[in-house]
Amino acid sequence: MNNNKRRNFIKNIGALGISIPFVAPISGFASEKENQEIENQDLVNNNLPQTISILQTTDVHCQIHPHDELFWEDNKAVFRKTGGYAYMATMLNDLKKKNPNTYTIDTGDMFQGSELSVKTTGEAFVPILDALKYDLYLPGNWEVIYGKKQMQTLLGKLNAPKICTNMYHDLGDGKKGELIFQPYQIWNVAGAKIGFLGYTDPLVPIRQSPVYSKGIIYTKPEENLAHYIDVLKNQENCSYIIMIAHLGLSQQIALANMPECEGVNYILGGDTHERVRKPIVCKYAKVVEPGAFGSFIGKLDLTVQNGKVTADNYELLEVASSKIKPDPTIQKLLNEKESVYKKHIDTVIGYSTIPLYRYFVVENPIDTMILNGLKWKFPEIDIVLSNGFRFCPPRTTPDQTGNIPITNGFIFDMLPVDSTIRTAKVTGKQIKDWLEKELNNVFAKDASKRFGGWVVKFKGMEITFNAFGETGKRVQTVAVKGAPIDESKLYSILACEREGDPEDMLCRMKGVVDPKNTTSTLHTVMIDYLKNNSPITPIPAKSAKALDAPDTLLTQVTGVDYVFK
Repeated sequence: MNNNKRRNFIKNIGALGISIPFVAPISGFASEKENQEIENQDLVNNNLPQTISILQTTDVHCQIHPHDELFWEDNKAVFRKTGGYAYMATMLNDLKKKNPNTYTIDTGDMFQGSELSVKTTGEAFVPILDALKYDLYLPGNWEVIYGKKQMQTLLGKLNAPKICTNMYHDLGDGKKGELIFQPYQIWNVAGAKIGFLGYTDPLVPIRQSPVYSKGIIYTKPEENLAHYIDVLKNQENCSYIIMIAHLGLSQQIALANMPECEGVNYILGGDTHERVRKPIVCKYAKVVEPGAFGSFIGKLDLTVQNGKVTADNYELLEVASSKIKPDPTIQKLLNEKESVYKKHIDTVIGYSTIPLYRYFVVENPIDTMILNGLKWKFPEIDIVLSNGFRFCPPRTTPDQTGNIPITNGFIFDMLPVDSTIRTAKVTGKQIKDWLEKELNNVFAKDASKRFGGWVVKFKGMEITFNAFGETGKRVQTVAVKGAPIDESKLYSILACEREGDPEDMLCRMKGVVDPKNTTSTLHTVMIDYLKNNSPITPIPAKSAKALDAPDTLLTQVTGVDYVFK
């Protein structure tokens, strides 16, 4: 069956609602570009070395315009403008012109992170992503933010193939159905057959509100990775295997050192917004991750000769928007999609006297601002909590007032989910046990046990801890309102409600008592706080102090040749 007939066959049976089990070769699920490559294979001289370029973006989080970005240079924060889809498009197109064997992939978190996304439940980004002409997608941990059905709708509308090898339909009672997306993709390029597997974060039901991923069962990559490596190598005869992943750099490194990963050559990762400039060489595969917010493009060049990959080269390219002309077609599309909401997005609601960013692992100005707002609104609560989110680009450029404007749109960048604020009571012992668990999620010696977020943030409590200490014994001191914590005493706490959590859980803390929803949400509190207190100066209060790490710690990754900068 030739490629055109295969495409028509698949289109017709899809229209009839017939599902295809993913056990046969997947070459029939090729993109238009891939089909063209397949059809032109007779023109390839396999004896001559050729280069395949794979361009990767990830964790753009719906940041469609250039933004301030933080770089760590000479032991200090430096800011410059990067990103923006129109600028990224120009850069991608220029790279494609240099090498016809160039492909682009996005490895997740493409539908969450901005007001435009929330207002359109992600729909505005379908034509934007299609216009960028991606060749392959992987769903990230936040693709479920609008629920399973909307995730399927959004990804289903995209023209390029989607793969994910560990997301299954939940048939109820914990029974797995079929995979939601095809498990692998094959590219026939420059005489080589390259197989792709895709794995997303299996901890989504724990890290996000459980209701988001209702109807989905996630499995750990190691449960079926060896099987699909065998399929790609011995059934599909792929000479090179790439895993596209949205697991977080620590998890990706751990996986690349597991025997189940033998046969994978490269892991093109995402989720933790790390900027890997030189591949991390693990036992079975090399691992990279290209930052976030459209600030970077990862470029993997594979040299192919006689159907085999003979060499590889990786570089992290900065999307320096001040030096790039925006693609006019993409810019026009962005303007059209944003026009209805632009006035509200750009409305200034307050000011900061210092740069706002979220890059330090332990404390940072953005979360300090959120905590200050919550404590201002609820002064009677002993301890206010905020999750250790990573998303939100910095905001550092003053306007004519000399201060840094905070807009409605930036509130959505910081807090895309306008969660209801919830209060409860817990004992001092519960707090200490919870702190140990949360710190282990960030700093576990075993990389496979690390979650993707930063240290949870709090105000009203002060702790000292050893980030790289023994599990269960990291916390050294805890004080609430200046007094040592009493393990038997009940303390009031406040955090955002997570839809789908048990009644007695708050901010992943189990067994809380007297839980109550307030009439406030995160957005209403922040808007009210900024209206009444601007300009603000959210200098981190050092409520959490690591005794064995600097305040400026920028990554949770240790033990490998990697520095965030």
